[in-house]
Amino acid sequence: MDYKDAGVDVEAGREFVNQIRNLVHSTFRPEVIGGLGGFSGCFQLPSGYKEPVLVSGTDGVGTKLKIAHALKCHNSVGIDLVAMCVNDVLTSGAEPLFFLDYLATGQLEKEQLTQVVAGVASGCQQAGCALLGGETAEMPGFYQAGEYDLAGFCVGIVERSQMLDGSQVQVGDVAIALPSAGVHSNGFSLVRKIVSEKGFSWSDSLEIFAGKTLGEVFLSPTRIYVKPVLSARQAGLEIHGMAHITGGGLPENLPRCLGKNQAVQINSQSWCIPPVFQWLAETGSVSPQAMYNTFNMGVGFVLIVPPHQAEQVITYMKLQNVTAFTIGKVITGSGELIGLPI
Repeated sequence: MDYKDAGVDVEAGREFVNQIRNLVHSTFRPEVIGGLGGFSGCFQLPSGYKEPVLVSGTDGVGTKLKIAHALKCHNSVGIDLVAMCVNDVLTSGAEPLFFLDYLATGQLEKEQLTQVVAGVASGCQQAGCALLGGETAEMPGFYQAGEYDLAGFCVGIVERSQMLDGSQVQVGDVAIALPSAGVHSNGFSLVRKIVSEKGFSWSDSLEIFAGKTLGEVFLSPTRIYVKPVLSARQAGLEIHGMAHITGGGLPENLPRCLGKNQAVQINSQSWCIPPVFQWLAETGSVSPQAMYNTFNMGVGFVLIVPPHQAEQVITYMKLQNVTAFTIGKVITGSGELIGLPI
């Protein structure tokens, strides 16, 4: 017997690396040292920083991958993977520098996984970071043939004096929302339960979604906010805090960017809940409390800005083709959100 008899095709692994080489190289920044195929990836820190702070983040895509597997559609989940990491790193004010991925599968299918890596490369290009390297693990018997899992890791950089840590946020500051592109990458165990138990199929087209299938709607990739937000800071706009709205929704994530003895008064009528969340709530008979504590409800990222700059930030974001709108303000409190319909 040999390794291939045990279910691991080493030669296919080499061919896969060669197949994705150009995708990886397309993301490289000038600071990347060397190429693909070494034991590690090397990156030189950008010049011009007086007190550089490295900021790191790691995440996965979760059970959203089950939908990709079911539909054999793998070109967007890599964007999700990058987005979940770079958006987290961004909340400290950091610019993402490089990204590494870990891809585990039961049996290496080159075309399928090339689609996945193409999505990762696209996400890195959107975030302006290099896909510095990764690992592909073929694990027969651990994963079913045709299935895979993803994890990723990002490192960013910020000048220490420009780092956001909650201490800059002041009572009276305004909370400005940047919209999500849908469910993003959270709450998919509940999504899948609703679709399954209510007798729907991922290929079903519904009028509420303008004829799109459920699969198309729920595979919409997580939006990446890096470039417009960093551009706003570089343009001199003052941002005191940021929150990436992921698992736990607004109630869990928005307070994480506040200082001590602060809360946020939310105007829940300031934005329209997107149809996908309305459909989930009605179809699954999900309570408002469970909806807001599970999903982003149409808000993917929040900026905390001083009141005198709120309109400027909204206008600037619109110039970057990003919708922005005020959803509340910082008040005295103990880390809670006030005003949500829960």
